[in-house]
Amino acid sequence: MGLFTMESTKHQSCIDACNRCAEECYKCFHACLNEPDLNARKNCVSMLVECAMMCQMSVSMMSMKGQYSMEHCSLCAKICDSCAKECNMFNDDHCQDCAQACKTCADECRKMSSM
Repeated sequence: MGLFTMESTKHQSCIDACNRCAEECYKCFHACLNEPDLNARKNCVSMLVECAMMCQMSVSMMSMKGQYSMEHCSLCAKICDSCAKECNMFNDDHCQDCAQACKTCADECRKMSSM
């Protein structure tokens, strides 16, 4: 997979959490589109895409050691918290799995933003 430096490995747990969160958000998005109460999930579905995109951008920022990585991760944590809150409103397994991935990502992003 290439060479890892100490700099890249210290961000690896956050990168991994962001990748997992984006994956879970997209899975949940697809599953929610097929739920009978889709209309009640409008805000959640929108938040899922926003969260996934933010997580993907955070991965890119950390990977390139961007100047604003810490600030970006701080905002990513806020968005992940909001997404987890939305997903927790629904009892489906896909929403609960996504909420957990979002919480984990938010925690990792907060750690990253305080480095």
